[in-house]
Amino acid sequence: MKVSRQSNDSRQLRIEDCLTEDRLEAESKLGVLSDAVATQNEQDDEHRNSSLLEEILCLENMVKAYYRVKRNKGAAGVDGMTVEELQPYMQEHGKTLKQKILSGEYAPQPVRRVEIPKPNGGVRLLGIPTVIDRLIQQAIAQKLNELFDQTFSNSSYGFRPGRSAQQAIEQARQYINDGYKYVVDLDLAKYFDTVNHDLLMYLVSRKVKDKRVLKLIRAYLNAGVMLGGLVSETEEGVPQGGPLSPLLSNIMLDEFDKELEKRGHRFCRYADDCNIFLRTKKAGVRVMDSVVTFLEGKLKLKVNREKSAVAPASRRKFLGFSFYHTKGGARIRVHPKSYAKLKARIKEITGRSNAMSMAERIRKLNQSIHGWVNYFRIADMKNLLLEMDEGMRRRLRMCYWKQWKRIGAKHRNLVKLGIPEGKAWEYANTRKSYWRIANSPILHRTLTKDYFKDLGLHSLTMVYEKVR
Repeated sequence: MKVSRQSNDSRQLRIEDCLTEDRLEAESKLGVLSDAVATQNEQDDEHRNSSLLEEILCLENMVKAYYRVKRNKGAAGVDGMTVEELQPYMQEHGKTLKQKILSGEYAPQPVRRVEIPKPNGGVRLLGIPTVIDRLIQQAIAQKLNELFDQTFSNSSYGFRPGRSAQQAIEQARQYINDGYKYVVDLDLAKYFDTVNHDLLMYLVSRKVKDKRVLKLIRAYLNAGVMLGGLVSETEEGVPQGGPLSPLLSNIMLDEFDKELEKRGHRFCRYADDCNIFLRTKKAGVRVMDSVVTFLEGKLKLKVNREKSAVAPASRRKFLGFSFYHTKGGARIRVHPKSYAKLKARIKEITGRSNAMSMAERIRKLNQSIHGWVNYFRIADMKNLLLEMDEGMRRRLRMCYWKQWKRIGAKHRNLVKLGIPEGKAWEYANTRKSYWRIANSPILHRTLTKDYFKDLGLHSLTMVYEKVR
């Protein structure tokens, strides 16, 4: 549904009115960062630093942060407030909130701890800040990005504007084709939970001179976590889940990037995933020992030695991808574990005991298919996708067979799909298992590829060919 420009502007004004007493710019400029911000030089940065908190809380930045939080959606924090409730809250309390932050009286609420199971066992700990804190963190992150991003390494690809995991993989492939076929694959043990607060704040303070901003960031680091109704203090770590966490992660690990650059290494880093490329295994072993010493000694991080390794790049997983060799050089493939994740998701959606309409199954399948294929689009995988499409359609046939339940219903539906009466009765009375009958010629002739396409199912192969 189209929204008129006038109605869109009126919505935006309500957000702005709750963030500032006076309108600072003409309506045509609201919500847009001026070109001057993007082109400031280092002297401007020093001047800005003394009033950085005011810039964080300025009209344009807060409006931009609001729409970013709204677009990202996300679950409620410990206070139960949803993203939909943020605008009414800010209309009533926005000016008071801004004054509290400026005076240093604002105290962030604890994050809500959520445990996400990992495919290989264990759990990933996520911290969900309140919607209000997500808004403030987003506003801080936007301004700090302007200060820090231009100084980050070209080999850092994670959570940076204009950079992606796909670019990191393409660069890794180039290193392999240049003869650097061995990789030091580093795994940091619970990185986001073990960041040293004092060291991180020192690194931030080298560019951020506004002490009020430093105090606010420290308050977020020490806000604590709530699990099972109990609040625990956080003396180390940067909880995953907040808008500020990725930037703080890059600030910390930029020290590692600069060290690798000083040593002349070729590497790719995406957040806490880092691969260093070398010509020989012997060189890899030597580099592994030295970088572990640096990470654990200077940055006070812990390297998981069981998961870290020196090996040919084609045998390791990096950001869900891997590589294989051809006469023309290294090529990109999807790592088997990434296929396994997608298969598990398809199996979950198409479970025959999962009470769900076929329309809902197809909607969820399409959502998963598009997200997965868009991420892995740079890999060679057409033949494997054809096999996965076949398996997915077989599971949907199994769901239909279970859905029809009784012999009479199976007979009627087969006849409607064009099967002769006799053959329909024969199959309706079969004692074969759901999975076996789903692969039978009778269902292949009726619940065809075109049948599912007409229902709106997007095949993996079709989406892959469209995004390549």
